[in-house]
Amino acid sequence: MKIGELLKAKGLLTDAQLNLALAQQGITGDLLAETLTKLGFVSSKEIAQALAAQAGMDFIDLHGYVIPDDALRLVPRDIAERMGFLPIGVEKGWGLTIGITSPSNILAIDTATRIGGKPPMVYMIDTESFYETIEKAYYFLENPIQQRIANTINEIKATEALSAATLSPGIISTLVELLIMDGIRKNATDIHINPASETVHVFCRIDGVLQHALCFPKIAHSGIVSRIKILSQLDIAEQRLPQDGSFAFSFLNKKYDMRISTLPTIYGENIVIRILGSSGPLLRITNLGFNEHAARQLKILFSKPHGIVLITGPTGSGKTTTLYAALRELNLLEKNVLTAEDPVEYRLSMVKQTEVNEKAGYDFAIAGRNFMRQDPDVMLLGELRDEETARIAIRASITGHLVLTTLHSNDAVTAIPRLIDLNVDRFLLSSSLLAVLAQRLARKICTNCKTEYQLKDGELKSIDLPELEGKIKTAYKGMGCPVCNNIGYRRRTVIGEILIVDDEIKELIYSGSSVKSIKDTAIRNGMTTMRDDGISKAIEGITTFEEVLRVVG
Repeated sequence: MKIGELLKAKGLLTDAQLNLALAQQGITGDLLAETLTKLGFVSSKEIAQALAAQAGMDFIDLHGYVIPDDALRLVPRDIAERMGFLPIGVEKGWGLTIGITSPSNILAIDTATRIGGKPPMVYMIDTESFYETIEKAYYFLENPIQQRIANTINEIKATEALSAATLSPGIISTLVELLIMDGIRKNATDIHINPASETVHVFCRIDGVLQHALCFPKIAHSGIVSRIKILSQLDIAEQRLPQDGSFAFSFLNKKYDMRISTLPTIYGENIVIRILGSSGPLLRITNLGFNEHAARQLKILFSKPHGIVLITGPTGSGKTTTLYAALRELNLLEKNVLTAEDPVEYRLSMVKQTEVNEKAGYDFAIAGRNFMRQDPDVMLLGELRDEETARIAIRASITGHLVLTTLHSNDAVTAIPRLIDLNVDRFLLSSSLLAVLAQRLARKICTNCKTEYQLKDGELKSIDLPELEGKIKTAYKGMGCPVCNNIGYRRRTVIGEILIVDDEIKELIYSGSSVKSIKDTAIRNGMTTMRDDGISKAIEGITTFEEVLRVVG
């Protein structure tokens, strides 16, 4: 079956999308699969999964996957690239485990057989991950970052008896570059540089949790701070006030946006670097981790012609990813979709995306006001930050537009008083709000080292889950392995609750009822709370009870 027909049969592509892709292919001359991914109709991962299913093969997702060095050393990079396969493991008694991008790549299997001495275990991988992973994996194999960092710190220690002025700018620049590269290697979202009395500690936030990365002498701290400030075009002389800035960092043919925040502390300036641009592949609602009922509810909501769908949660809870997944549910060939984002994290074809610029005076409110003149069907406003933006979102929703946006609140129900705090009229709010989705991200148990174990008497009660005591006898956890860096968790899934604003909830909002009344009514009408959703995922073995309580309490 041809790739277009295969994707249509899987329900991933429509006739209209295929025809448009064929029209663009006639102009560019690209392969159809490449054209479809460029247009955003399907992802590279979805194409690979469809091909794997057709060929009766297993698919493996390389995003965040750690490839063992011993597998990479067995296969030189030029052979891997030329033969179109990636060594992803060495199994005892099996030889090599490889990933291929084409089910018919017999040359790759023959080559892996000669190298490993036995026929390899073969998985399908997607083309995009193949090229990105091969660049990253072999670069870090040939340039061991940990060793380079250790060597640089030893150079700094050698001059520690002298003064900070004796440190060469080259050493400081190298250490800053290595710290960022190490963060990218670990798929970190943030790098924290925390000065103490005698040393400086570096932490990386990986899968939502801070992990200690390294420690370097205090003598290098001022140089590191100055270097990062220069890159971010900040004032290096100002050490008494917090500052914010950004700079671009290019690494392995990919550009990362580094958002910098400095904060004066008693031991010197604390720096947090947020790494943007390392987002994973675009997902559909059904792949985010919502249960079947919740995914179906969201699809219905995102197909509504007008109203507001609000997504709430703290920073780093996956709100933006959910918004983009929502856009993929829309018929972008029939609807005019406009977005205002800070920043634009994914580039979507057929969507008119703009990036807010506070310094230039272009904010969410101005974007929303001008969107109304662009004949929109759907508007995505990155965040409701102020009264004016909230008023514009309400006005757009009651004049026949679907508005998707985010807000910071602890759960779905408390988003309502947050909106009222922004001076939103209760009647307009009750008539325009379709639903509120509150979500968090919980780490998933590593599938490579997942183990079932027997719960002890009183164990669930001791971790604040007395309602489950005696009802559940077994649970799951990750033992720790090279694939998950011996943490026991790998990647994350969403935990969420959806407050559907039906007629009863509308009346409660309009009449100014308490948060408790609204929540009790929503639960009675079928809403599953975030805590209950997380517990059900722990019972299924997707995550652990401890992780659920860490995330939602």
